[in-house]
Amino acid sequence: MQKAGFFPAVNRVRAMTGEEKPAEFIRKNMFCCEKKRSLSEKARKEMSYWIVFLVSMAACSVGFRMYIWFFSVGFGLAISAISAALMIAYHGSMGAAEWIACLLLFFYGLRLSGYLFLRERKSAAYRTVLNPEMERSKKMPMIAKVSIWVSCGFLYTLMTIPLYFRLENHAAPDPALWIGVVIMAAGILLELVADMQKSAAKKKNSRRFVDTGLYGVVRCPNYLGELLLWLGVFITGIPALRGVWQWVLAILGFVLITWVMFSGARRLEIRQDRNYGSDPAYQEYVRTVPIIIPFIPLYSVKKYKFLVA
Repeated sequence: MQKAGFFPAVNRVRAMTGEEKPAEFIRKNMFCCEKKRSLSEKARKEMSYWIVFLVSMAACSVGFRMYIWFFSVGFGLAISAISAALMIAYHGSMGAAEWIACLLLFFYGLRLSGYLFLRERKSAAYRTVLNPEMERSKKMPMIAKVSIWVSCGFLYTLMTIPLYFRLENHAAPDPALWIGVVIMAAGILLELVADMQKSAAKKKNSRRFVDTGLYGVVRCPNYLGELLLWLGVFITGIPALRGVWQWVLAILGFVLITWVMFSGARRLEIRQDRNYGSDPAYQEYVRTVPIIIPFIPLYSVKKYKFLVA
């Protein structure tokens, strides 16, 4: 029996109509409110996906000046911009490891875009390689540039999305986060050292291939560094991923950047074969040094045509 005076008007109406009691009415309304909040939260998350994507698109739009910048200078700028956006959006809830991960990506992107930009300006040999690409960029239809732009913006969003999901899902710190951060740092350091060693070797002899230092372990150590970096990013998000779609997007991002790195290795192999293929020392180098993964006897990828060169 209900207490007298408790929702008296409601009690009288519902007693006359045979409808549910006030307590049932309250429970139903609470359920509806909770459902609306859940839908609102889902809409907010979907909106934040698009914000990250738009940040990526804005940063890599420099490729409209020269389409190859979508993959080089624009790539670095996009990663820096995305990490900066994450730090601004989630600064109140980020722990030490998450700050380190975002800062690593931020400075990685700035260093990469700056290094590539300066190389184009200062290296006569590299400008010779780029000249055909510049001519191709001038003749490329706008629809093709827009397609590349959107594809790159989407790819760079996917690559960083494991870290985004960790922040968005407010995941607690765990060993995977720190393991991922260490692997990220190792990858960035490896790439930095590889670039420095290549620059030093080319200053001594710009016409010879580089086979010293890290280049004596693998022929594309900078691509190996990239793979380690993005493997680290993927690992940081593993415990935080929720639901099938988050897993699909995170795995897709890592698979795509792996494909891009091996495609880059194939492109480099074809170019080096053309430049140094008649050199017996280069032939020996190719036969004995793995192309991208150390200690795994994969010495050539140019025959794999599914890798875009």
